[in-house]
Amino acid sequence: MKFFQSTATEWQGWSRNIRLFFLANMLYQIGTGMFSVLYNLYIHELGYPDAMSGKIVSMQSLATALCFIPIGLFGDRASRKRLLVIGALCSGVVLAGRSLFETESSLLTMAVLTGLFAAIFQVLAIPFLATNVAKADRLRIFSIFSAFVLASQVGGSLGGGVIADIMQAAGLSKLLSFKIVLLAGSIATIAAFLPLQAIRESARSQKESVEATNEQPASNQTAHPNKEMSFIIKFASIQLLIGIGSGLVVPYLNLYFTNRFSISLSAMSLLLSLGQVMTIISMLIGPSLANRVGQVKAIVIFQTLSLPFLLLTGFTNLLLVASISFLFRQALMNAANPLQSAILIDRVSAKKQSLANSCMQTAFMLGWATMGPIHSHLIATYGYYWGYAITFSITGALYVTASMLFFMLFREKKTVAAVKTPSASI
Repeated sequence: MKFFQSTATEWQGWSRNIRLFFLANMLYQIGTGMFSVLYNLYIHELGYPDAMSGKIVSMQSLATALCFIPIGLFGDRASRKRLLVIGALCSGVVLAGRSLFETESSLLTMAVLTGLFAAIFQVLAIPFLATNVAKADRLRIFSIFSAFVLASQVGGSLGGGVIADIMQAAGLSKLLSFKIVLLAGSIATIAAFLPLQAIRESARSQKESVEATNEQPASNQTAHPNKEMSFIIKFASIQLLIGIGSGLVVPYLNLYFTNRFSISLSAMSLLLSLGQVMTIISMLIGPSLANRVGQVKAIVIFQTLSLPFLLLTGFTNLLLVASISFLFRQALMNAANPLQSAILIDRVSAKKQSLANSCMQTAFMLGWATMGPIHSHLIATYGYYWGYAITFSITGALYVTASMLFFMLFREKKTVAAVKTPSASI
């Protein structure tokens, strides 16, 4: 309660840009949350095999991955506000098309366009926040922002599943109820451009030049461009491993619960939403743990603790056990995300923040893009029990490898971050 009270007090003191940006992301995430929980089921209801869902996820992820670096480079030179407005408008229009079109070619085309415009928000959100907050406040703002984004996704995914069930109970067909909910999600996404348009863009180039000058003596990475790029490449390589593991499991969790346990849409969306709620709580705890043990060690602790729950989810046949283990895995693994963003942004110069974030996102999404067909093949070959057990096990092995590499590569640099942490603790 103290945290929420202090956050509510801080909200009044945040800049107008930050508050508008939070509002825009709430609308955007509510809309995309509706899609995330129902779109795979919509594809299945259209009569396509499970392999079609994997194909769409792969096409969308690949398009996103290919756009990340160009958007990052462009975002470091152009107006981030204008790019975000374009991303919101075009994302909403494309999502509306996805809720109406049914042919295979149109579904794949819309998936590619969705991936393209979604990349804008994924790449530019963190650098935009970094530009509008003091460096000492970044970790806390990043954690609150990540929790806020997930809370909005909870509203979208939970609301989408419940509304679809209510409409089906009222006599509408599954297909029509899915179309209506998906169309509502696209409208919410389009509405995100309104608060973005109201943002007053600051003279970013001057501010970033001052920040880069002030940070240079305190950071070896910013003083040496080669070291900076080496850091970005190492960071991205670890994200690739995590993306491969995540791409085998996370996009298909709705299918996992409906296929293995035959639960209702409302129950499935409620469970996925509870997973997001658990993640929100863990993200808010993250900065406190990072202040105690350091950011790098906190990331490794969160990721390592998630592994037993991941394996338990993959091998159990009991819905209660699968639900509880899923909730803890979801919370622990994702709790590290704002900490990773803070490490990445703090250790590169202001002029390379969008590029660094785009490289990280590219590596992660390349993992997602390559795993769709592999997931579908494993499920089709080994069935709903062993197929999922194998995919969850491979994901666990990749997560362990990524955590060990992260600790080995960045543990010395954690000491540098720890020196600066006391002045940033709130």
